[in-house]
Amino acid sequence: MGIETTTYIKQVLEMIAKQEVTEEEAAWITKETVDGFRENVNPGFLEYRKTVTQGGQFAAVEWSDEGSCFKDVNGKEYIDCLGGFGIYNVGHRHPKVIKAVEDQLKRQALHSQDLLDPLRAMLAKILERITPGDLKYSFFTNSGTESVEAALKLVKMYSERTTIISTTRAFHGKSLGSLSGTAKGMFRKPFLPLIPGFRHIPFGDMDMMRKTFESCALVGEDVAAVLLEPVQGEGGIILPPPDYLRQVRELCDEYDALLVFDEVQTGMGRTGKMFACELYGVVPDILCLAKAFGGGVIPAGAVIATENVFKSLFSNPFMHTTTFGGNPLACAAAIATIDVLLEEELPARAEESGRYLLDGLRQAAEGHENKIMEIRGIGLMIGIEFHRDEVGYEISKGMFDEGVLVAGTLINSKTIRIEPPLTISKEEIDRVIATFRKVLEKTKA
Repeated sequence: MGIETTTYIKQVLEMIAKQEVTEEEAAWITKETVDGFRENVNPGFLEYRKTVTQGGQFAAVEWSDEGSCFKDVNGKEYIDCLGGFGIYNVGHRHPKVIKAVEDQLKRQALHSQDLLDPLRAMLAKILERITPGDLKYSFFTNSGTESVEAALKLVKMYSERTTIISTTRAFHGKSLGSLSGTAKGMFRKPFLPLIPGFRHIPFGDMDMMRKTFESCALVGEDVAAVLLEPVQGEGGIILPPPDYLRQVRELCDEYDALLVFDEVQTGMGRTGKMFACELYGVVPDILCLAKAFGGGVIPAGAVIATENVFKSLFSNPFMHTTTFGGNPLACAAAIATIDVLLEEELPARAEESGRYLLDGLRQAAEGHENKIMEIRGIGLMIGIEFHRDEVGYEISKGMFDEGVLVAGTLINSKTIRIEPPLTISKEEIDRVIATFRKVLEKTKA
């Protein structure tokens, strides 16, 4: 290790303490970041990032953020329409969320694991009050894939059934259990065989859903649960057909199967309601949350279930645990996030702003039907699907150069997403629309 390592550590700590950096310091930070990714993180990221030149020596390196925007280390500001894949629903570093975390940090950062920690109990009580139907008990996690993993364990403990139905274009995470529900072959093949019992059917195909239930019952492999995103995010912002979710609910009730909604991306106000399932008047047995749950400040997630489902953990709560899930800082952030969402009426704002943004994007796309297949969305969860992947990439890169960050989806590479903070202003939306129009006109089909 030696003195050189100690000197480097102190140099990095001094950098962390800085609010502003000089041009020389910015160049050093950029070089260290690119070199570090190449030599110690993963050089593949340098090929993937659209902000890196062919020589690999320049990259936009994030430095600070606030509201609907962030700045790179050179001071260039970007409107964030990727939103960390949907984590910044209340904006970047919302003062109320920051204050709650700082206040908790002054007293205690993490809990002992043995005594009862108050914020976990209080957050669970709040979740019971704001979630639909009879969802009651919560288990707290650190991420979306952990929430799905916990949900799958609840499903398996509920009954001896082993068949779980997921859908094509689904994305539920990349840990082994949630990956079993995820649809994209590229992510799955290197890790086969995955958890047995999963069946994938087309999203929105109710006839196939019913036939699968019937077939499974006939061969003695009855369905334990259906795992669905109410709106598919990584699949390309795919909305369900009218009445689809209600019909799935009724089918699950008919066969005594559980309905699990993965609202990791759609939850916390993104679609115009606090939870997307409320848009469709459907209550699941298990609800998965993460991403925006921690307010874009602390990683946090949750799985909420009915008492009938969750009670299998009552006799031994150590059947499924996590060291950091539900820690005091995460709970403080989540409680403050819910307060902001309710007080500022952000779900309703997402509905209004989303409608305005969707209309503006569609107007900007008029005359470019040879490039764009469809612009669709709900609330501030919008997808722009192109005829060719290359066009989507050029649009995404062009908008980034103009100071607007968007990105593709993981399952449907022809679709870029628009998921800004729910706090985005009308003026910022107008700038996004104008940038999209400008870049679209310059891009070849």
